[in-house]
Amino acid sequence: MGLWKLRLSMVSTLAIIFGLSTLVFAVLLSLAGIFDLLTLGIIVVVINIAQWLFSPYIVDAFYKVRALPENENPKLHQTVNELSQKSGIKKPKLMISQIPLPNAFAYGSPLTGNRVAVTQGLLTSLNDGEVEAVVGHELGHLKHRDVQTMMIVSFLPALFYYIGFSLMWSGSSRDRNENGNSALFGIAFMAFSWILNLFILYLSRLREYYADRHSVTVVDNGAQKLSSGLARIVHTTKTARTQKQTKNLNAFKALFIADPDKAAADSAALTAVESSQNLVKEILSKEPTLSDRIIEALSTHPNIVKRLRALQEQS
Repeated sequence: MGLWKLRLSMVSTLAIIFGLSTLVFAVLLSLAGIFDLLTLGIIVVVINIAQWLFSPYIVDAFYKVRALPENENPKLHQTVNELSQKSGIKKPKLMISQIPLPNAFAYGSPLTGNRVAVTQGLLTSLNDGEVEAVVGHELGHLKHRDVQTMMIVSFLPALFYYIGFSLMWSGSSRDRNENGNSALFGIAFMAFSWILNLFILYLSRLREYYADRHSVTVVDNGAQKLSSGLARIVHTTKTARTQKQTKNLNAFKALFIADPDKAAADSAALTAVESSQNLVKEILSKEPTLSDRIIEALSTHPNIVKRLRALQEQS
């Protein structure tokens, strides 16, 4: 996917998300009491902002994250510093997560500043070049302000869901003849929140491609290194994952460079081409199945074959 096409797709998706939300919200205000709805909207917005502000502390607790002192891994600190300079951003605080699965994520808020975390599993499973490319990807998220962007759009489905829930509740608690349509409108708005979520998932996948592209621009031979790193993450996660290791990974998996829940499907897609002498050509020629496309539509991350294909086009 070309850079301008990628940017256009992201802008279009954002326009659809906000446009549909504004339209539905305007219709909603014309059908019910404005004060109560505005109060509910304010509450949802405040909750989401508070969640954004304090989420780094929650992430740290969930994934056993701590600050990584420079003397503990000076080479990785140097890598982050050099890539931050190339990216034109301030060096984020480098963190390490004490979980065995290989992954990395960028996060932060005005209370904590920007952070990039790598897992212990990433440092033991990937070589230095692959780690460098993964870090480049995470810095791309920070440069593109993906944390803030996804926070803003993510409160919209929550807003419509709780408005729908409120309408259903009010419809069931009042006289049926007086407000018989409230429950129906409530169901409609809750369904709309689900549709809106599909657009947000699509936007998330676009921004993963965008961060991949950033890594390619700041890392020497970045396309090959990131392709190799992603493949290794998928296979290592598939091999190492157990229910105990991954039971707490779902809450913030959108932060990761690769979705741990898709490891089995992604690994199967790559396993089919592993025996070939020309891995790259096989990946480029493989078409995702209908099942792959459905799984991708419900995921925050792109299909691994499509993602590697996009990287190979940039090499």
